[in-house]
Amino acid sequence: MSLVVRERTIVRALAEKLAAIAVLPIQREKAEMWRRLNRLDPVRPMVWLQMADDSAWPDTGIADMLECTDPFLRRQELVLRRLLYQWEHQAGDMVFEAAVHAPIAIRDSGFGIEARAENPDHWFGASRYLAVIVSEDDVEKIQTPQISIDREETERQYQEYSELYDGILEVRRTGCQDFWFSIFDTYIQWRGLEQAFLDMTDRPEWLHRVMDRMTRGHIAQIEALERQGALSLNNGNVRIGSQGFGFTDELPQSDFDGEHVRIRDLWGHASTQIFADVSPAMHEEFALQYEAQLLTRFGLSSYGCCEPLHRKVDIIRKHLPNLRCISMSPWVDVEAGAAAVGKDLVFAHKPNPAIMAGDSWDIGRVRADLRTVLEKTRGCAVAILMKDLHTCNGHPERMWQWARTAVEVAEQYAY
Repeated sequence: MSLVVRERTIVRALAEKLAAIAVLPIQREKAEMWRRLNRLDPVRPMVWLQMADDSAWPDTGIADMLECTDPFLRRQELVLRRLLYQWEHQAGDMVFEAAVHAPIAIRDSGFGIEARAENPDHWFGASRYLAVIVSEDDVEKIQTPQISIDREETERQYQEYSELYDGILEVRRTGCQDFWFSIFDTYIQWRGLEQAFLDMTDRPEWLHRVMDRMTRGHIAQIEALERQGALSLNNGNVRIGSQGFGFTDELPQSDFDGEHVRIRDLWGHASTQIFADVSPAMHEEFALQYEAQLLTRFGLSSYGCCEPLHRKVDIIRKHLPNLRCISMSPWVDVEAGAAAVGKDLVFAHKPNPAIMAGDSWDIGRVRADLRTVLEKTRGCAVAILMKDLHTCNGHPERMWQWARTAVEVAEQYAY
């Protein structure tokens, strides 16, 4: 048996395990529970533990299990082993499908500006951004992104996936599904943190020109994606921004033709995390009025990530009439946030991931903290989303215990 044939056999065997998991009735049950949550129907809080990019995975030892050497097959093996690991140890309310996504090859020229940063020695430490927009005339450096589709590469990748997974998993041609706009957060990477904040008071008219230019660039991006058929529905097993899954029967729109996905058939998301300590008035002036120009084009929207938003729910609602989900980070006043959210939005609770990283581990504290939050959010539609998890200090069993405990506690608050 040749090396490539052997490695394909390894990947296909893993895919068969995923396919067997995907047909279990619990997958349909969990998907329906997410739909109920997202339409604000009574359902227990939903749970998801999401590991941050590649940073938390070394604690699991999965990298040591990889057998494939071919780059494409090795990546497929990694994705499948991660899914199977999550199913076995920390599934929470994840939904597992017998499907893979062959990406549409999208070429995006970007805004024509490259951020410069001084990076720390530690691989996920904080960076210091250096100004590349220095003078007011530098606003002209911001270009309108140009979008094109590489049809030949798209077809090549689709055939590669199809041949590998033939008869086991559904292969879906997938375009853009993830729309996370962070206009001001991007601006500070070009301007520098301190100067960006000074601009709000020293040169607000010029700053509005910059925000407008960036916003129009994003609008041009999404409109080009729509025209070129590079959008894919995100009303299913797709993460929405920093929140939970996008399962909903409210999208696509009733006039969707089943083929041509439009912006209004999708979820959109935005955040301005750098405005954690910026006043509601300035948040509205320099962020929300621009984010609204984007998010109101979508069918449903969600908002926020790590910034505390319990004092800003009213202004976010005002600008985003299609708002359905709002982030409540570890730094919010939970009681105030629950009162502001009420029954009209999904309260996306983000426990502090630092609880996983310490020298000691107290599952009793996890249980008590979750109960405190769920007592204060009774009557709200709640998602419990453990995210930004970079390490569990070499103890992956902490993640397993957290996921099981979170579901157990959530089941006590079904309504």
